[in-house]
Amino acid sequence: MVWFCLGMAALLLCWEAGSRIGGSDLIFPGPLGVVKRFILLIPQRNFLQALGSSLARVILGIAISVPLGVGVGIVAGMDTRGRAFFRPLFSLISATPVMSVLLIAFLILGAEQTPVFTAFLMVFPIMAAATMEGLRAVDPRLQELFSIYPVSPGAAIRYLYIPTLIPFILGGLRSSLSLCWKVVVAAEVLVQPFQAVGTRMQMAKAQLETPELFAWTLATVIAAALSQGILTLILRRVPYFSVYLHYSKKRP
Repeated sequence: MVWFCLGMAALLLCWEAGSRIGGSDLIFPGPLGVVKRFILLIPQRNFLQALGSSLARVILGIAISVPLGVGVGIVAGMDTRGRAFFRPLFSLISATPVMSVLLIAFLILGAEQTPVFTAFLMVFPIMAAATMEGLRAVDPRLQELFSIYPVSPGAAIRYLYIPTLIPFILGGLRSSLSLCWKVVVAAEVLVQPFQAVGTRMQMAKAQLETPELFAWTLATVIAAALSQGILTLILRRVPYFSVYLHYSKKRP
């Protein structure tokens, strides 16, 4: 905790130093001015509406991409034919520029749904890859043991595959949440839905309200951190995820 506080203090000092070097809030506002503007934004109804709309898009993007990514990952991870079938899709998603995806989706889906679709394209391959990695982590000796003894497919799934897959899936979900916030807000900046954090950022930038732009950025960072923290607290009740968190902290 001490080193965390020291790291935060160092970041704030660097921020303040950059502000003093810039010499103007129009160029690079300091942390105190940004916090003041952020506090002024909180009571405004537009603030809660924009933040709530962006949160809804993040949740919708996660809700669509996670089950589809896990399903595709299971099919691709269990069979080489499934892996070969989905390989062109994964290659297309990884090779297509994000800006092209945003523009095409905007023409087809409109401003309201484009951030959700973009979040899906970013999170879907992460969840699929995490699922396939979990299947590769299944102990081959246990697989051989389950194949030798008369074990039903349902029991094999319950006692062999699910305990191995759950930490990978939940770990991918936890890491995807913050990425989803970034992607959704970036898409909102470009397509500008009616109520969105990204739209407010674009308006602040167009009006040269740099402190307000920083304040909306701070709101996004806080919202992403809070949502990820709440998700972690919820998943701590899942035994397999608790084990995953315990061992992930010990990794170098």
